[in-house]
Amino acid sequence: MTKDKECAVRNLHFVYLLTLVFGTIIHFSNESEFVVDMSKIGLTRVRKDLSPKTKVLDLSQNYISELHLSDIGFLSGLKVLRLSHNRIQCLDISIFKFNQDLEYLDLSHNRLQKISCHPITTSLKHLDLSFNDFDALPICKEFGNLTQLNFLGLSATKLQQLDLLPIAHLHLSCILLDLEGYFVKENEKESLQILNTKELHLVFHPNSFFSVRVNISVNSLGWLQLTNIKLNDDNCQVLIKFLSELTRGPTLLNFTLNHMETTWKCLVGVFQFLWPKPVEYLNIYNLTIVESISEEVFTYHETTLKALNIEHVINRVFIFSQTALYTVFSEMTVPMLTISDTPFVHMLCPQKPSTFTFLNFTQNIFTDSVFQNCHTLVRLETLILQKNELKHLFKVGLMTKGMLSLEILDVSWNSLEYDRHDRNCTWVGSIVVLNLSSNILTDSVFRCLPPRVKVLDLHNNRIRSIPKDVTSLETLQELNVASNSLAHLPGCGTFSSLSILIIDYNSVSNPSADFFQSCQKIRSLKAGNNPFQCTCELRDFIQSVGQVSSEVVEDWPDSYKCDYPESYKGTPLKDFRVSQLSCNTALLIVTIGVPGLVLAVTVTVLCIYLDLPWYLRMVCQWTQTRRRARNVPLGELQRALQFHAFISYSEHDSAWVKNELVPCLEKEDIRICLHERNFVPGKSIVENIINCIEKSYKSIFVLSPNFVQSEWCHYELYFAHHNLFHEGSNNLILILLEPIPQNSIPGKYHKLRALMAQRTYLEWPKEKSKHGLFWANIRAAFNIKLILVTENDDVKA
Repeated sequence: MTKDKECAVRNLHFVYLLTLVFGTIIHFSNESEFVVDMSKIGLTRVRKDLSPKTKVLDLSQNYISELHLSDIGFLSGLKVLRLSHNRIQCLDISIFKFNQDLEYLDLSHNRLQKISCHPITTSLKHLDLSFNDFDALPICKEFGNLTQLNFLGLSATKLQQLDLLPIAHLHLSCILLDLEGYFVKENEKESLQILNTKELHLVFHPNSFFSVRVNISVNSLGWLQLTNIKLNDDNCQVLIKFLSELTRGPTLLNFTLNHMETTWKCLVGVFQFLWPKPVEYLNIYNLTIVESISEEVFTYHETTLKALNIEHVINRVFIFSQTALYTVFSEMTVPMLTISDTPFVHMLCPQKPSTFTFLNFTQNIFTDSVFQNCHTLVRLETLILQKNELKHLFKVGLMTKGMLSLEILDVSWNSLEYDRHDRNCTWVGSIVVLNLSSNILTDSVFRCLPPRVKVLDLHNNRIRSIPKDVTSLETLQELNVASNSLAHLPGCGTFSSLSILIIDYNSVSNPSADFFQSCQKIRSLKAGNNPFQCTCELRDFIQSVGQVSSEVVEDWPDSYKCDYPESYKGTPLKDFRVSQLSCNTALLIVTIGVPGLVLAVTVTVLCIYLDLPWYLRMVCQWTQTRRRARNVPLGELQRALQFHAFISYSEHDSAWVKNELVPCLEKEDIRICLHERNFVPGKSIVENIINCIEKSYKSIFVLSPNFVQSEWCHYELYFAHHNLFHEGSNNLILILLEPIPQNSIPGKYHKLRALMAQRTYLEWPKEKSKHGLFWANIRAAFNIKLILVTENDDVKA
């Protein structure tokens, strides 16, 4: 039997009570006024302020001593009434005549000595009168009308065979009979016939040796529970005789002993008595062994017993033969044996091939030596060794070597560890379910596992990573590594058959988005409650979660929240948003780089088209000259003009300048500045150009195709035009010596293009008759009286 089933067997009465009570509470809990809990508040009487709509009323564990019709008669809809653990001495059944819907009535643990019988509602399903002070069983003939009754609890100090005759025709599920106060003289014997019940629970006095001499017969009994059994070697036969009649029927399949104190000899005697009986499931809870433990003869007859379950053993015998104790259990011919929460330090290997298919030794003190070199457990399919003193995983593997049918092994809650420097682990090849949880295992455990394991539980260990070179787990289907220190989701390259992965409560911060692609067979992933870092890397994982079925990712989205950065802490992953641009490096580079590249190309093209380098050089030269000029004294900078005009021309046009232009101007007393006679040696060409332009009233430019091709002419034109805006005067005179086609001017000389398009220029006529007008226009440009300073500082008008 499983542990859950065993607990259910042990607590039938409790389960029965809770099922009906809480089932009713849940059914009526939509409105709080339907459920009233007044337990444990020191009441001495029933309060009068109860709502008439009350369905469930709990008055247990108070000091109520009397019940009257007026207390509960107005609660016409009452279904559940709990009055246990009070001080009620007398009960008149008629007080419930207006409670026609009452289904659950608990009056146990009071001081009732008698009840007044009257008709009672036929809807009653649970009636508990146990643990009271009745002398005889409190059975009214009216109880025979309770056709829906399932549970009946009674108390008595004496029994008569026909006490239960009024309810003989009822088919009850369970009868609880409290015999704590039962007493009969040693030479007397009573009888009680219980006709129809499936379960019978007898409770005896906890501090008295078992001495009940009553012959109880039950038809179709399937489950028998005895509580508070205190035995010694003298009265052991009293119990066995008491059980003889109860265990006679072929339908008794479950037998439970609660709170049993006995000698070892008597316990073996009880086993021997029950061995040939039809009982299939024998449960002993809270067993205390006293006096002595010595070797007892036990004959293992053919038995129908399928499972022996012993939980919580206290051994008050400190010196005894361990062989005598363990041999009785190791040689049992039952399929399932559970001995848990005991001080047993060992269990012997059966001397011959055993019938055991299930062994559960939870919470003992077993060490690594248990079942070593044992080859008789060949039928064993399930072995549970939880909460023992196992330390070496290598030895656990060796222990299974002879268990050729073993499929399920549970060694959780031990102190197991595995040193990777140990020898290769040896396991029986039949293990498919292995529980190694709650130990101190590390990453190396993956090198010491059964080769065909399908379900592996490693939660609550010290695992930091799963080695990628593990090659022996191709059949693994379910892996639980919760509550470790794993930083990454494992891929399924190592676990090609993995379908269930539990990895919550680890240190996974950036789960891989490729997980679902790697694990094509995964149908359940539980990875919540990890310290997720909500960054760009996590965005891809969130998107991949959205692409799988909602049933695959368990606890999504409640258990998946950001832990870092602080601004996102506590934010569910499904609500985490980050832009595509900030996460895609390539896109970010393209977004920034392409416009930057386009801008760079555009600037480069414009620079080439507008000859920006040339103008930059001009600005640089101008700046350097102006900086040097700042070092000249202020008085010198403010000197008057030295020339009427500075002439800029191409060397190819020098003949016309020297033979025509200069003589014509100088005969009119116009002082001319020419580079070949007025540039100061030692200064740079650019500096000389700037000085001549600044010391001249006008700047004359002789334009021709030759001028266009001269870079120095363009320097002079650039600085003269700059000086025009700097001084705020009209100091440029353009003479067109020869026509210049617009398309012959290079694009980089857009200044020249602009000047020719915007300013009036004088064109040199080819006809001699027009020369006079040309020279008149030139002289008109100088028709002003200027004070010129000569190079020797002489003033000339």
